[in-house]
Amino acid sequence: MLNTNLNHLETERDLQDVLANNEHVMVCCGRMGPMCIPVYRVMEQLETTYTHVTFRDMDFDIPAARAIRSLPQCASFTGLPFTVYFKKGKAVAATTSIQDKAQVANILDREFGKPA
Repeated sequence: MLNTNLNHLETERDLQDVLANNEHVMVCCGRMGPMCIPVYRVMEQLETTYTHVTFRDMDFDIPAARAIRSLPQCASFTGLPFTVYFKKGKAVAATTSIQDKAQVANILDREFGKPA
């Protein structure tokens, strides 16, 4: 399990449930490494502002992460983390590698709308 303050996805069922029950979801699939930790921190910071988005993390090395790793949007990714943005259960954007707060906020605004 990842050592973050985010809610964790540990099974494919967890992922399916969060996608079925939330319109806007951001999932960061990675490890506790130098490219991933900054993205987790950004998510923790944005979670209180973007209350219309559900933020989750997932350990890249668990079997359930295959659901993220096998997405067509992630097919060419070679770096960690894999960050996927879902709208109504469908992947609408994905990034790989480190992202700063402005980059993540830009995607959230574009895909899910600005916070109220």
